Amino acid sequence: MKIICIGMNYRRHAIEMGRPFPSEPVVFMKPDSSILKKNKPFFLPDFSSEIHYEVEVVVKISKLGKSISPKFAPRYYDEITTGIDITARDLQTRLSKSMLPWEISKGFDGAAPLGRFIPVSLAGDMGNLDFRLEINDKIVQQSNTSDMIFGINEIVSYVSGFFTLKTGDLIFTGTPSGVGPLRRNDHLVAYLKDLPLLDFMIK
Repeated sequence: MKIICIGMNYRRHAIEMGRPFPSEPVVFMKPDSSILKKNKPFFLPDFSSEIHYEVEVVVKISKLGKSISPKFAPRYYDEITTGIDITARDLQTRLSKSMLPWEISKGFDGAAPLGRFIPVSLAGDMGNLDFRLEINDKIVQQSNTSDMIFGINEIVSYVSGFFTLKTGDLIFTGTPSGVGPLRRNDHLVAYLKDLPLLDFMIK
């Protein structure tokens, strides 16, 4: 099972981070050991002092596909949820400045909390989905997939040109503006529309 992630894919987040809009999807991977399921708590690691949250819409691939056309992409995913791309921002910043790979800042154990999946048919228009993250009952990220630079179908098509997509693969489609630090005893709830799909604690 592959976990494919898209970076810098929301216009307001790119502006927030002081980055230009990418001309093509920015792709990185997480290992399957980064998945955190069933609302289990996330334990802050000792190798970073700047652990950040990034809420994302996540789609699950439903059948084998390679070099998929954008117009046929909806045939290759049938479930959707919310997830968190937990990031060791201090590691990412240091490695990026040195022009080194920064997988360790994104792919460590537990760095991909994953919510409960629902059928795409219940979610509605993939290009117009509201989602948000609340921490301790306060909204910290709130957006709509219409702010994506590259839509879900474009992402599926693009990554399938490089990687054969297999049943069960996950695609984290990018985070909106509002990213910030996590602290011990924070309570995170991530919503797709008004459905709370992910609910967990920071320890």
